[in-house]
Amino acid sequence: MSFRKRGVVLGNPRTPVVAKVEKSLPEGTRPSPHDGRLTTSSGTQSLDQLLAGHAGLPLGTSLLIEETGTTDFGGMLLRYYAAEGLVQGHQVHVLGFDDSWRRELPGLGSDTKEKSSKAESSSDSKMKIAWRYEALGNRVTPSREPTQAASPQQGPTASFCHTFNLTKKLENSDIKGQLFGSPIASPLARPAPFFNNFIASVAAKLANTPPSIIHRVVVPSLLSPTLYPSYACNPQEVLQFLHGLRGLLRQYHTRLTAVLTLPVSLYPRANGLTRWAELLCDGVLELVPLGHQIQVSRDPTSEDKAQGLLRVHSLPIFHERGGGLDEGWRREDLSFKLSASTGLIITPYSLPPVGEDEQQAKEAADAEKKKKSLEF
Repeated sequence: MSFRKRGVVLGNPRTPVVAKVEKSLPEGTRPSPHDGRLTTSSGTQSLDQLLAGHAGLPLGTSLLIEETGTTDFGGMLLRYYAAEGLVQGHQVHVLGFDDSWRRELPGLGSDTKEKSSKAESSSDSKMKIAWRYEALGNRVTPSREPTQAASPQQGPTASFCHTFNLTKKLENSDIKGQLFGSPIASPLARPAPFFNNFIASVAAKLANTPPSIIHRVVVPSLLSPTLYPSYACNPQEVLQFLHGLRGLLRQYHTRLTAVLTLPVSLYPRANGLTRWAELLCDGVLELVPLGHQIQVSRDPTSEDKAQGLLRVHSLPIFHERGGGLDEGWRREDLSFKLSASTGLIITPYSLPPVGEDEQQAKEAADAEKKKKSLEF
């Protein structure tokens, strides 16, 4: 009969404890609440909520914004999209402009800066009553340190979608990413394959950057004669460019997104080139401005009339990879209005109360009569 001393632990008592290291997500991304794929913000919170359950723009997808008339609401969405990328530390590639386009981007709103300052002050003023117990815990269980280290997305100052103010300009201190411009040569110059050069430049940047860097492609006013030369309107050139961009999105489906705008007044949706462009993009939205109120509202609390209608033709989740939820966006009429402090707000469209328009017309007629009676 063998005797064994009590209190001895069987096996190797000095087995090192393997610390569990959590994988941090790239800056400015978060998993989709629907299927877990990575998403990034478009810079407009109401637009993120419209994307069928993903609460953001899924990586590896593109969004085409069509606009009728001479307004530039689509251009404002592009500026929000680019500004959000620069603040999050992403690399933004712009077609048709040089690096000076960064000066046209809106600055961060006061609400975002106040939240970040409050979060920093709260972390600095942490309770020091139990500092001995905190030190004791760190000394006894050192393996908890890697698991307690929060990722940038889990920190108190991290924000998925920032608030921008149109009355301000994006400051250099707020920019963490890089903007790469690709200006187009003069229309009088010799025709150059700038579409192919742009695709090659984006592909080279994607290949030479680490996987944790997110890239954004901005294509403003595609085929607009004020920005692109006449030879760029060749359908062969445009379709090859859209095919190449789609190939990059599928190849780097965890690092790249793209947003494009197209003037539908010049290229209607019945045009074959426009239809092919819609098929090659993952999501298609149409902005229809209204004529009665186009100025930008400076008071976010004021109940102003809608500045335009929003038509959703397709979303960037209905593609060959599947996914997404049908939230009835085809059966509901949507409207939008642009505020200087809160950005573009998308809400369900509702008609004004019965009799309100008649009362306003009557008041306008009375004012016109008084004006005429004062004239001699």
